[in-house]
Amino acid sequence: MADGSSFYITTPIFYVNDVPHIGHAYTEVAADVLARWHRQAGEDTWMLTGTDEHGQKILRTATANGVTPKEWADKLVAEAWKPLLQTVDIANDDFIRTTDERHERNVQKFLQKLYDDGHIYTGEYEGYYCVGCEEYKQESELVAGAGEYEGQLVCAIHSKPVELLHEKNYFFRTSAFADRLLALYEEQPEFVQPESARNEVLGWVRSGLADLSISRSTFDWGVKVPWDETHVVYVWFDALLNYITAVGYGQDEAEFARRWPAQHVVGKDILRFHAVIWPAMLMAAGLEVPRGVFGHGWLLVGGEKMSKSKLTGIAPEQITETFGSDAFRYYFLRAIAFGQDGSFSWEDLAARYQAELANGFGNLASRVVAMITRYCEGEVPSAGTLTAADLEIAAVERRATDASWDAIGRLAIHDAIGAAWELVDALNGYLTIEEPWTLAKDPAKRDRLETVLATAYHGLGTLAVLLSPVLPVATAKLWTALGAPGTVQEQRIDRADAWTLGTQVAPLEALFPRVEVAE
Repeated sequence: MADGSSFYITTPIFYVNDVPHIGHAYTEVAADVLARWHRQAGEDTWMLTGTDEHGQKILRTATANGVTPKEWADKLVAEAWKPLLQTVDIANDDFIRTTDERHERNVQKFLQKLYDDGHIYTGEYEGYYCVGCEEYKQESELVAGAGEYEGQLVCAIHSKPVELLHEKNYFFRTSAFADRLLALYEEQPEFVQPESARNEVLGWVRSGLADLSISRSTFDWGVKVPWDETHVVYVWFDALLNYITAVGYGQDEAEFARRWPAQHVVGKDILRFHAVIWPAMLMAAGLEVPRGVFGHGWLLVGGEKMSKSKLTGIAPEQITETFGSDAFRYYFLRAIAFGQDGSFSWEDLAARYQAELANGFGNLASRVVAMITRYCEGEVPSAGTLTAADLEIAAVERRATDASWDAIGRLAIHDAIGAAWELVDALNGYLTIEEPWTLAKDPAKRDRLETVLATAYHGLGTLAVLLSPVLPVATAKLWTALGAPGTVQEQRIDRADAWTLGTQVAPLEALFPRVEVAE
Protein backbone atom coordinates (compact mmCIF):
# COMPACT_ATOMS: atom_id res chain seq x y z
CA MET A 1 0.00 0.00 0.00
CA ALA A 2 1.13 3.55 -0.62
CA ASP A 3 1.54 6.11 2.13
CA GLY A 4 -0.98 8.89 1.66
CA SER A 5 -3.21 6.94 -0.70
CA SER A 6 -6.87 7.76 -0.17
CA PHE A 7 -9.47 5.59 1.54
CA TYR A 8 -13.01 6.91 1.95
CA ILE A 9 -15.55 4.67 3.68
CA THR A 10 -19.22 5.24 4.44
CA THR A 11 -22.03 3.70 6.42
CA PRO A 12 -25.57 4.19 5.16
CA ILE A 13 -27.19 7.28 6.60
CA PHE A 14 -29.68 5.88 9.07
CA TYR A 15 -33.34 6.71 9.05
CA VAL A 16 -33.65 9.07 11.98
CA ASN A 17 -37.16 7.87 12.83
CA ASP A 18 -35.95 4.44 13.88
CA VAL A 19 -34.37 3.76 17.26
CA PRO A 20 -30.76 2.53 17.01
CA HIS A 21 -30.44 -1.21 17.58
CA ILE A 22 -27.45 -3.54 17.41
CA GLY A 23 -27.91 -3.95 13.65
CA HIS A 24 -27.21 -0.25 13.14
CA ALA A 25 -24.27 -0.40 15.55
CA TYR A 26 -22.88 -3.46 13.73
CA THR A 27 -22.69 -1.49 10.47
CA GLU A 28 -21.08 1.47 12.24
CA VAL A 29 -18.47 -0.71 13.94
CA ALA A 30 -17.57 -2.58 10.74
CA ALA A 31 -16.96 0.66 8.84
CA ASP A 32 -15.08 2.13 11.80
CA VAL A 33 -12.74 -0.86 12.09
CA LEU A 34 -11.96 -0.70 8.37
CA ALA A 35 -11.33 3.05 8.64
CA ARG A 36 -9.06 2.66 11.68
CA TRP A 37 -7.07 -0.08 9.94
CA HIS A 38 -6.48 2.04 6.84
CA ARG A 39 -5.73 5.12 8.94
CA GLN A 40 -3.07 3.20 10.87
CA ALA A 41 -1.53 2.07 7.58
CA GLY A 42 -0.72 5.68 6.72
CA GLU A 43 -3.59 6.19 4.27
CA ASP A 44 -5.51 9.45 3.88
CA THR A 45 -8.66 8.03 5.46
CA TRP A 46 -12.14 9.52 5.86
CA MET A 47 -15.14 7.87 7.51
CA LEU A 48 -18.63 9.25 6.99
CA THR A 49 -21.86 8.40 8.76
CA GLY A 50 -25.07 10.34 9.36
CA THR A 51 -28.84 10.47 9.28
CA ASP A 52 -31.59 10.47 6.67
CA GLU A 53 -34.23 12.97 7.77
CA HIS A 54 -36.68 13.53 4.92
CA GLY A 55 -39.71 11.58 3.75
CA GLN A 56 -43.31 10.88 4.60
CA LYS A 57 -42.71 8.69 7.64
CA ILE A 58 -40.85 11.45 9.51
CA LEU A 59 -43.46 14.04 8.55
CA ARG A 60 -46.25 11.85 9.93
CA THR A 61 -44.42 11.02 13.17
CA ALA A 62 -43.47 14.64 13.79
CA THR A 63 -47.04 15.77 13.20
CA ALA A 64 -48.31 13.10 15.60
CA ASN A 65 -45.88 14.46 18.22
CA GLY A 66 -46.95 18.05 17.69
CA VAL A 67 -43.60 19.33 16.38
CA THR A 68 -42.08 20.24 13.01
CA PRO A 69 -40.18 17.52 11.13
CA LYS A 70 -36.91 19.39 11.67
CA GLU A 71 -37.52 19.69 15.42
CA TRP A 72 -38.30 15.97 15.54
CA ALA A 73 -35.14 15.11 13.60
CA ASP A 74 -32.99 17.40 15.78
CA LYS A 75 -34.28 15.67 18.90
CA LEU A 76 -33.60 12.16 17.57
CA VAL A 77 -30.11 13.01 16.32
CA ALA A 78 -29.17 14.56 19.67
CA GLU A 79 -30.76 11.90 21.89
CA ALA A 80 -30.28 8.68 19.89
CA TRP A 81 -28.01 8.77 16.86
CA LYS A 82 -25.00 10.77 18.00
CA PRO A 83 -24.92 8.98 21.39
CA LEU A 84 -24.81 5.65 19.50
CA LEU A 85 -21.40 6.63 18.11
CA GLN A 86 -20.06 7.14 21.63
CA THR A 87 -21.62 3.92 22.89
CA VAL A 88 -19.61 1.77 20.48
CA ASP A 89 -16.53 4.05 20.11
CA ILE A 90 -16.89 5.21 16.52
CA ALA A 91 -14.08 7.53 15.34
CA ASN A 92 -15.93 9.02 12.37
CA ASP A 93 -14.53 12.04 10.54
CA ASP A 94 -17.88 13.54 9.54
CA PHE A 95 -21.57 13.23 10.34
CA ILE A 96 -23.95 14.37 7.63
CA ARG A 97 -27.65 15.11 7.97
CA THR A 98 -29.84 15.37 4.90
CA THR A 99 -31.26 18.57 6.40
CA ASP A 100 -27.79 20.16 6.25
CA GLU A 101 -27.66 23.13 3.90
CA ARG A 102 -24.49 21.72 2.26
CA HIS A 103 -26.50 18.64 1.35
CA GLU A 104 -29.80 20.15 0.23
CA ARG A 105 -28.22 22.81 -2.00
CA ASN A 106 -25.98 20.32 -3.80
CA VAL A 107 -28.73 17.71 -4.22
CA GLN A 108 -30.51 20.41 -6.23
CA LYS A 109 -27.35 21.04 -8.30
CA PHE A 110 -27.02 17.34 -9.08
CA LEU A 111 -30.68 16.99 -9.98
CA GLN A 112 -30.64 20.07 -12.19
CA LYS A 113 -27.67 18.67 -14.12
CA LEU A 114 -29.47 15.38 -14.75
CA TYR A 115 -32.59 17.26 -15.85
CA ASP A 116 -30.60 19.57 -18.17
CA ASP A 117 -28.85 16.56 -19.71
CA GLY A 118 -32.11 14.77 -20.48
CA HIS A 119 -31.94 12.00 -17.88
CA ILE A 120 -35.20 13.05 -16.18
CA TYR A 121 -38.71 13.13 -17.65
CA THR A 122 -42.31 13.61 -16.48
CA GLY A 123 -44.57 10.58 -16.10
CA GLU A 124 -47.41 9.07 -14.11
CA TYR A 125 -47.07 6.25 -11.67
CA GLU A 126 -49.45 4.02 -9.82
CA GLY A 127 -48.18 1.44 -7.41
CA TYR A 128 -48.13 -0.01 -3.93
CA TYR A 129 -46.08 2.17 -1.58
CA CYS A 130 -44.65 1.16 1.81
CA VAL A 131 -44.17 4.25 3.96
CA GLY A 132 -41.91 2.26 6.33
CA CYS A 133 -39.48 1.44 3.49
CA GLU A 134 -40.21 4.74 1.67
CA GLU A 135 -40.32 2.61 -1.48
CA TYR A 136 -42.74 1.45 -4.16
CA LYS A 137 -43.19 -2.31 -3.94
CA GLN A 138 -43.68 -4.99 -6.59
CA GLU A 139 -46.51 -7.42 -5.87
CA SER A 140 -43.86 -10.12 -5.35
CA GLU A 141 -42.61 -8.10 -2.35
CA LEU A 142 -46.02 -8.12 -0.65
CA VAL A 143 -47.78 -10.77 1.42
CA ALA A 144 -51.33 -11.28 2.66
CA GLY A 145 -51.99 -9.55 5.96
CA ALA A 146 -52.95 -11.40 9.11
CA GLY A 147 -54.85 -10.41 12.26
CA GLU A 148 -56.01 -6.80 12.11
CA TYR A 149 -54.62 -6.51 8.57
CA GLU A 150 -56.42 -9.60 7.21
CA GLY A 151 -57.64 -9.04 3.66
CA GLN A 152 -54.99 -6.36 2.98
CA LEU A 153 -51.62 -6.54 1.24
CA VAL A 154 -48.75 -5.87 3.63
CA CYS A 155 -45.02 -5.21 3.18
CA ALA A 156 -43.02 -8.40 3.68
CA ILE A 157 -40.43 -6.45 5.73
CA HIS A 158 -42.67 -4.28 7.93
CA SER A 159 -45.86 -6.42 8.01
CA LYS A 160 -47.85 -3.19 7.66
CA PRO A 161 -50.40 -2.43 4.91
CA VAL A 162 -49.10 -0.69 1.79
CA GLU A 163 -50.85 2.28 0.18
CA LEU A 164 -51.95 2.41 -3.45
CA LEU A 165 -50.60 5.70 -4.80
CA HIS A 166 -51.22 7.43 -8.11
CA GLU A 167 -48.92 10.37 -8.77
CA LYS A 168 -47.61 12.53 -11.56
CA ASN A 169 -43.88 12.41 -10.88
CA TYR A 170 -40.48 13.03 -12.37
CA PHE A 171 -38.61 9.89 -13.42
CA PHE A 172 -34.92 9.07 -13.75
CA ARG A 173 -34.06 7.01 -16.84
CA THR A 174 -32.47 4.17 -14.86
CA SER A 175 -33.22 1.69 -17.64
CA ALA A 176 -30.84 3.53 -19.99
CA PHE A 177 -27.89 2.42 -17.84
CA ALA A 178 -28.54 -1.35 -17.74
CA ASP A 179 -25.80 -2.25 -20.23
CA ARG A 180 -23.25 0.06 -18.59
CA LEU A 181 -24.06 -1.42 -15.19
CA LEU A 182 -23.63 -4.98 -16.44
CA ALA A 183 -20.30 -3.97 -17.99
CA LEU A 184 -19.25 -2.47 -14.64
CA TYR A 185 -20.04 -5.68 -12.75
CA GLU A 186 -18.18 -7.68 -15.40
CA GLU A 187 -15.08 -5.46 -15.51
CA GLN A 188 -14.93 -5.02 -11.72
CA PRO A 189 -16.10 -8.33 -10.20
CA GLU A 190 -15.37 -7.00 -6.69
CA PHE A 191 -17.54 -3.90 -7.18
CA VAL A 192 -20.37 -5.70 -5.34
CA GLN A 193 -19.39 -7.98 -2.48
CA PRO A 194 -19.83 -10.62 -1.20
CA GLU A 195 -20.39 -12.99 -4.13
CA SER A 196 -23.97 -13.77 -3.06
CA ALA A 197 -24.79 -10.05 -3.19
CA ARG A 198 -23.14 -9.68 -6.60
CA ASN A 199 -25.22 -12.53 -8.01
CA GLU A 200 -28.39 -10.95 -6.68
CA VAL A 201 -27.54 -7.60 -8.26
CA LEU A 202 -26.74 -9.23 -11.60
CA GLY A 203 -30.12 -10.96 -11.50
CA TRP A 204 -31.97 -7.71 -10.89
CA VAL A 205 -30.31 -5.86 -13.75
CA ARG A 206 -30.53 -8.73 -16.23
CA SER A 207 -34.25 -9.12 -15.56
CA GLY A 208 -34.81 -5.51 -16.69
CA LEU A 209 -34.62 -2.13 -14.98
CA ALA A 210 -37.63 0.11 -14.52
CA ASP A 211 -37.16 3.87 -14.49
CA LEU A 212 -37.21 5.35 -10.99
CA SER A 213 -39.84 7.77 -9.76
CA ILE A 214 -37.70 10.48 -8.13
CA SER A 215 -40.20 13.05 -6.86
CA ARG A 216 -43.30 13.32 -4.71
CA SER A 217 -46.04 15.94 -4.82
CA THR A 218 -48.41 14.69 -2.09
CA PHE A 219 -46.30 16.08 0.80
CA ASP A 220 -43.62 18.76 1.16
CA TRP A 221 -41.04 17.49 3.67
CA GLY A 222 -37.97 17.12 1.51
CA VAL A 223 -35.59 18.88 -0.88
CA LYS A 224 -37.53 20.94 -3.40
CA VAL A 225 -37.14 19.96 -7.07
CA PRO A 226 -35.31 23.04 -8.39
CA TRP A 227 -37.38 23.54 -11.55
CA ASP A 228 -40.73 22.61 -9.95
CA GLU A 229 -41.21 23.49 -6.29
CA THR A 230 -44.54 21.68 -6.13
CA HIS A 231 -42.45 18.48 -5.95
CA VAL A 232 -39.90 17.26 -3.41
CA VAL A 233 -37.07 14.87 -4.23
CA TYR A 234 -37.79 11.19 -3.47
CA VAL A 235 -36.13 10.42 -0.15
CA TRP A 236 -33.87 7.66 -1.51
CA PHE A 237 -32.59 9.76 -4.41
CA ASP A 238 -31.88 12.54 -1.94
CA ALA A 239 -30.25 10.23 0.62
CA LEU A 240 -27.82 8.48 -1.74
CA LEU A 241 -26.31 11.82 -2.69
CA ASN A 242 -25.01 12.32 0.88
CA TYR A 243 -21.92 10.32 -0.05
CA ILE A 244 -20.78 13.06 -2.44
CA THR A 245 -22.32 16.19 -0.87
CA ALA A 246 -20.41 15.42 2.35
CA VAL A 247 -17.04 15.52 0.56
CA GLY A 248 -17.45 18.66 -1.47
CA TYR A 249 -19.57 17.84 -4.51
CA GLY A 250 -20.84 21.10 -5.98
CA GLN A 251 -18.81 23.34 -3.68
CA ASP A 252 -15.24 22.11 -3.10
CA GLU A 253 -13.74 20.42 -6.12
CA ALA A 254 -10.35 19.81 -4.48
CA GLU A 255 -11.89 18.03 -1.49
CA PHE A 256 -14.14 15.99 -3.76
CA ALA A 257 -11.19 14.92 -5.90
CA ARG A 258 -9.23 14.03 -2.75
CA ARG A 259 -11.96 11.82 -1.23
CA TRP A 260 -14.17 10.30 -3.91
CA PRO A 261 -14.79 7.44 -4.75
CA ALA A 262 -15.98 5.73 -1.56
CA GLN A 263 -16.25 2.18 -0.31
CA HIS A 264 -19.84 1.74 0.86
CA VAL A 265 -20.77 -0.65 3.67
CA VAL A 266 -24.52 -1.31 3.73
CA GLY A 267 -27.05 -3.84 4.96
CA LYS A 268 -28.06 -6.24 2.21
CA ASP A 269 -31.69 -5.03 2.37
CA ILE A 270 -30.62 -1.73 0.75
CA LEU A 271 -28.25 -3.29 -1.76
CA ARG A 272 -30.37 -2.51 -4.84
CA PHE A 273 -30.30 1.21 -4.16
CA HIS A 274 -26.53 1.25 -3.65
CA ALA A 275 -25.35 -1.21 -6.28
CA VAL A 276 -27.82 -0.42 -9.10
CA ILE A 277 -29.54 2.96 -8.76
CA TRP A 278 -26.63 4.87 -7.19
CA PRO A 279 -23.99 3.98 -9.81
CA ALA A 280 -26.55 4.72 -12.56
CA MET A 281 -27.11 8.18 -11.04
CA LEU A 282 -23.36 8.82 -10.98
CA MET A 283 -22.94 7.62 -14.56
CA ALA A 284 -25.68 10.02 -15.64
CA ALA A 285 -23.87 12.89 -13.93
CA GLY A 286 -20.54 11.96 -15.51
CA LEU A 287 -19.00 11.08 -12.13
CA GLU A 288 -16.89 8.12 -11.08
CA VAL A 289 -18.81 5.18 -9.63
CA PRO A 290 -18.06 4.10 -6.03
CA ARG A 291 -14.96 2.09 -5.17
CA GLY A 292 -17.27 -0.74 -4.15
CA VAL A 293 -20.45 -1.75 -2.34
CA PHE A 294 -20.30 -4.36 0.42
CA GLY A 295 -23.68 -5.74 1.50
CA HIS A 296 -23.28 -7.30 4.93
CA GLY A 297 -25.71 -9.81 6.39
CA TRP A 298 -28.46 -9.37 8.92
CA LEU A 299 -28.23 -9.85 12.65
CA LEU A 300 -30.89 -12.35 13.62
CA VAL A 301 -32.50 -12.67 17.02
CA GLY A 302 -34.54 -15.81 17.55
CA GLY A 303 -34.15 -16.56 13.83
CA GLU A 304 -35.73 -13.22 12.74
CA LYS A 305 -34.15 -10.04 11.39
CA MET A 306 -34.22 -7.42 14.09
CA SER A 307 -37.13 -5.05 13.88
CA LYS A 308 -38.58 -2.35 16.07
CA SER A 309 -42.10 -3.28 14.95
CA LYS A 310 -41.56 -6.96 15.85
CA LEU A 311 -39.93 -6.06 19.20
CA THR A 312 -36.75 -7.98 18.37
CA GLY A 313 -34.53 -4.89 18.39
CA ILE A 314 -31.81 -4.85 21.06
CA ALA A 315 -30.28 -1.50 22.04
CA PRO A 316 -26.44 -1.49 21.89
CA GLU A 317 -26.17 -0.10 25.42
CA GLN A 318 -27.91 -3.22 26.74
CA ILE A 319 -24.69 -5.02 25.73
CA THR A 320 -22.07 -2.33 26.39
CA GLU A 321 -23.33 -1.58 29.93
CA THR A 322 -22.47 -5.15 30.91
CA PHE A 323 -19.61 -6.18 28.64
CA GLY A 324 -18.11 -2.86 27.48
CA SER A 325 -17.76 -1.38 24.00
CA ASP A 326 -14.67 -3.41 23.07
CA ALA A 327 -16.53 -6.67 23.64
CA PHE A 328 -19.42 -5.44 21.50
CA ARG A 329 -17.03 -4.58 18.66
CA TYR A 330 -15.09 -7.82 18.96
CA TYR A 331 -18.06 -10.15 19.25
CA PHE A 332 -20.02 -9.04 16.19
CA LEU A 333 -16.98 -8.84 13.93
CA ARG A 334 -15.40 -12.09 15.12
CA ALA A 335 -18.43 -14.32 15.56
CA ILE A 336 -19.99 -13.49 12.18
CA ALA A 337 -18.20 -13.90 8.84
CA PHE A 338 -18.53 -10.39 7.38
CA GLY A 339 -21.12 -10.58 4.63
CA GLN A 340 -23.16 -13.44 6.09
CA ASP A 341 -26.18 -13.40 8.39
CA GLY A 342 -25.42 -14.03 12.05
CA SER A 343 -27.52 -15.02 15.03
CA PHE A 344 -27.10 -13.08 18.24
CA SER A 345 -27.46 -14.77 21.61
CA TRP A 346 -26.52 -13.59 25.07
CA GLU A 347 -25.11 -17.04 25.84
CA ASP A 348 -22.69 -16.95 22.90
CA LEU A 349 -21.63 -13.39 23.71
CA ALA A 350 -20.95 -14.28 27.35
CA ALA A 351 -19.05 -17.45 26.40
CA ARG A 352 -16.82 -15.68 23.87
CA TYR A 353 -16.22 -12.79 26.25
CA GLN A 354 -14.97 -15.18 28.91
CA ALA A 355 -13.01 -17.61 26.73
CA GLU A 356 -11.51 -15.34 24.09
CA LEU A 357 -11.28 -11.86 25.61
CA ALA A 358 -10.92 -12.44 29.36
CA ASN A 359 -9.05 -15.77 29.41
CA GLY A 360 -7.37 -15.53 26.00
CA PHE A 361 -6.13 -12.00 25.38
CA GLY A 362 -6.78 -10.29 28.73
CA ASN A 363 -5.13 -12.96 30.88
CA LEU A 364 -2.14 -13.11 28.52
CA ALA A 365 -1.60 -9.36 28.88
CA SER A 366 -1.94 -9.48 32.67
CA ARG A 367 0.49 -12.40 33.04
CA VAL A 368 3.24 -10.91 30.89
CA VAL A 369 3.11 -7.48 32.54
CA ALA A 370 2.90 -9.04 36.02
CA MET A 371 5.89 -11.34 35.41
CA ILE A 372 8.07 -8.50 34.09
CA THR A 373 7.05 -6.46 37.14
CA ARG A 374 7.81 -9.31 39.52
CA TYR A 375 10.91 -10.88 37.99
CA CYS A 376 12.55 -7.82 36.38
CA GLU A 377 11.38 -5.05 38.72
CA GLY A 378 9.28 -3.70 35.87
CA GLU A 379 12.24 -3.15 33.57
CA VAL A 380 11.67 -4.46 30.05
CA PRO A 381 14.20 -7.29 29.59
CA SER A 382 16.42 -7.84 26.55
CA ALA A 383 16.52 -11.11 24.67
CA GLY A 384 19.67 -13.22 24.71
CA THR A 385 20.28 -16.32 22.61
CA LEU A 386 17.11 -17.17 20.67
CA THR A 387 15.75 -20.68 20.40
CA ALA A 388 13.51 -22.08 17.69
CA ALA A 389 10.49 -21.38 19.94
CA ASP A 390 11.43 -17.71 20.26
CA LEU A 391 12.00 -17.36 16.53
CA GLU A 392 8.66 -19.00 15.84
CA ILE A 393 6.87 -16.32 17.89
CA ALA A 394 8.59 -13.63 15.79
CA ALA A 395 7.50 -15.48 12.64
CA VAL A 396 3.89 -15.65 13.88
CA GLU A 397 4.00 -11.89 14.57
CA ARG A 398 5.09 -11.26 10.97
CA ARG A 399 2.49 -13.66 9.53
CA ALA A 400 -0.29 -12.15 11.65
CA THR A 401 0.68 -8.64 10.56
CA ASP A 402 0.67 -9.53 6.86
CA ALA A 403 -2.38 -11.79 6.96
CA SER A 404 -4.53 -9.28 8.84
CA TRP A 405 -3.74 -6.50 6.38
CA ASP A 406 -4.41 -8.83 3.44
CA ALA A 407 -7.79 -9.73 4.97
CA ILE A 408 -8.71 -6.06 5.42
CA GLY A 409 -7.97 -5.51 1.74
CA ARG A 410 -10.63 -8.16 1.03
CA LEU A 411 -13.01 -6.57 3.61
CA ALA A 412 -12.80 -9.88 5.50
CA ILE A 413 -12.74 -8.33 8.99
CA HIS A 414 -13.37 -11.68 10.71
CA ASP A 415 -10.26 -13.13 9.01
CA ALA A 416 -8.16 -10.13 10.07
CA ILE A 417 -9.15 -10.67 13.71
CA GLY A 418 -8.59 -14.40 13.29
CA ALA A 419 -5.05 -13.77 12.03
CA ALA A 420 -4.28 -11.67 15.10
CA TRP A 421 -5.80 -14.31 17.35
CA GLU A 422 -3.32 -16.89 16.07
CA LEU A 423 -0.72 -14.77 17.83
CA VAL A 424 -2.81 -14.72 21.04
CA ASP A 425 -2.93 -18.52 20.95
CA ALA A 426 0.75 -18.84 20.03
CA LEU A 427 1.85 -16.63 22.93
CA ASN A 428 -0.33 -18.45 25.43
CA GLY A 429 1.09 -21.77 24.20
CA TYR A 430 4.64 -20.41 24.33
CA LEU A 431 4.28 -19.38 27.99
CA THR A 432 2.76 -22.74 28.91
CA ILE A 433 5.75 -24.57 27.40
CA GLU A 434 8.52 -22.20 28.51
CA GLU A 435 7.18 -21.77 32.08
CA PRO A 436 8.91 -18.49 32.99
CA TRP A 437 7.60 -18.85 36.57
CA THR A 438 9.73 -22.01 36.86
CA LEU A 439 12.75 -20.42 35.15
CA ALA A 440 12.56 -17.60 37.72
CA LYS A 441 13.33 -20.05 40.54
CA ASP A 442 16.77 -20.92 39.09
CA PRO A 443 19.35 -18.09 38.98
CA ALA A 444 21.34 -20.07 36.42
CA LYS A 445 18.46 -19.70 33.99
CA ARG A 446 18.23 -15.92 34.32
CA ASP A 447 19.21 -15.26 30.70
CA ARG A 448 16.59 -17.69 29.45
CA LEU A 449 13.93 -16.11 31.68
CA GLU A 450 14.69 -12.66 30.31
CA THR A 451 14.66 -13.93 26.72
CA VAL A 452 11.26 -15.59 27.21
CA LEU A 453 9.79 -12.47 28.83
CA ALA A 454 11.31 -10.22 26.15
CA THR A 455 9.80 -12.43 23.45
CA ALA A 456 6.38 -12.42 25.12
CA TYR A 457 6.58 -8.65 25.68
CA HIS A 458 7.33 -8.03 22.02
CA GLY A 459 4.50 -10.30 20.88
CA LEU A 460 2.09 -8.55 23.23
CA GLY A 461 2.97 -5.14 21.76
CA THR A 462 2.39 -6.46 18.25
CA LEU A 463 -1.02 -7.68 19.41
CA ALA A 464 -1.83 -4.27 20.86
CA VAL A 465 -1.18 -2.66 17.48
CA LEU A 466 -3.00 -5.31 15.44
CA LEU A 467 -6.08 -5.29 17.64
CA SER A 468 -6.28 -1.54 18.23
CA PRO A 469 -8.88 -0.96 15.45
CA VAL A 470 -11.16 -3.56 17.04
CA LEU A 471 -10.41 -3.09 20.75
CA PRO A 472 -9.47 0.61 21.07
CA VAL A 473 -10.11 0.84 24.82
CA ALA A 474 -8.24 -2.30 25.92
CA THR A 475 -5.28 -1.78 23.59
CA ALA A 476 -4.82 1.83 24.76
CA LYS A 477 -4.63 0.57 28.37
CA LEU A 478 -2.23 -2.19 27.36
CA TRP A 479 -0.02 0.23 25.43
CA THR A 480 0.32 2.40 28.53
CA ALA A 481 1.20 -0.65 30.62
CA LEU A 482 3.87 -1.68 28.09
CA GLY A 483 5.49 1.72 28.57
CA ALA A 484 5.73 2.16 24.80
CA PRO A 485 6.10 5.68 23.37
CA GLY A 486 3.20 7.63 21.84
CA THR A 487 -0.22 6.08 21.44
CA VAL A 488 -1.06 2.70 19.98
CA GLN A 489 -3.08 4.40 17.23
CA GLU A 490 0.10 6.15 16.05
CA GLN A 491 1.78 2.82 15.27
CA ARG A 492 1.83 1.60 11.67
CA ILE A 493 -0.47 -1.42 11.60
CA ASP A 494 1.05 -2.79 8.39
CA ARG A 495 4.33 -2.95 10.32
CA ALA A 496 2.79 -3.98 13.64
CA ASP A 497 5.65 -6.32 14.50
CA ALA A 498 8.19 -3.46 14.22
CA TRP A 499 6.78 -1.30 17.03
CA THR A 500 9.04 0.78 19.28
CA LEU A 501 9.61 -0.88 22.66
CA GLY A 502 9.34 0.79 26.02
CA THR A 503 11.81 0.45 28.89
CA GLN A 504 9.55 0.09 31.93
CA VAL A 505 6.13 -1.54 32.31
CA ALA A 506 3.35 -0.04 34.42
CA PRO A 507 0.56 -1.76 36.38
CA LEU A 508 -2.25 -3.21 34.27
CA GLU A 509 -5.78 -3.70 35.52
CA ALA A 510 -7.76 -6.59 34.06
CA LEU A 511 -8.62 -5.64 30.47
CA PHE A 512 -11.80 -7.72 30.51
CA PRO A 513 -13.08 -8.05 34.08
CA ARG A 514 -15.30 -10.94 35.06
CA VAL A 515 -18.96 -10.17 34.45
CA GLU A 516 -21.95 -11.68 36.16
CA VAL A 517 -24.64 -12.51 33.64
CA ALA A 518 -28.11 -12.94 35.08
CA GLU A 519 -29.67 -16.31 34.35
